[in-house]
Amino acid sequence: MDVRVLEAAVDPVAVFREWLEEAEASEPNDANAAALATAAPDGSPSVRMVLVKQVDARGFCFYTNARSRKGRELAGNPRAALCFHWKSLRRQVRVEGPVVELPGEDADAYFHSRERESQLGSAVSQQSRPLENREALERMVAEFAALHPGEVPRPEWWRGYAVRPERVELWVSGEHRLHDRFLFVREGNGWVKTRLFP
Repeated sequence: MDVRVLEAAVDPVAVFREWLEEAEASEPNDANAAALATAAPDGSPSVRMVLVKQVDARGFCFYTNARSRKGRELAGNPRAALCFHWKSLRRQVRVEGPVVELPGEDADAYFHSRERESQLGSAVSQQSRPLENREALERMVAEFAALHPGEVPRPEWWRGYAVRPERVELWVSGEHRLHDRFLFVREGNGWVKTRLFP
């Protein structure tokens, strides 16, 4: 990307959308994958990969088990950070902000858009808790599938969340590690942009 385009940009989320579209054509898989960092109330951090399923006025949206470690951490400390890295494009986007829960209708719609096997797996998974062995998990899936031959009910704890961007950093790899970094900080309805040292 021509850095002059970044220098002229006023909306980092609009740039993100353009970059994501390019990444969907160049990355081998899951261009919407991002590292999601959360922290416990005592400040202990943890990070894992999630799929960001949409970016809209509410923020960067993803879905997960609210009883998982990340779900529990978000309940106790509703702030998070995301990092997208597209190696093929040599670009990175960092997003930080408060997290809000999406309406149940959104979780229903996305849950039922997934293939049945994924719905079944999500419905029985006690995410982040100890599992005796794989056979136990497969047995749970089979039993739940037999109980629900039709539509799979979305578990109440399977929810959607949105990271509302307050800080967005756009990074482009440069020769000799002279990278281009632009930090956008939310101010009112707009953004204040600062170029950062690499």
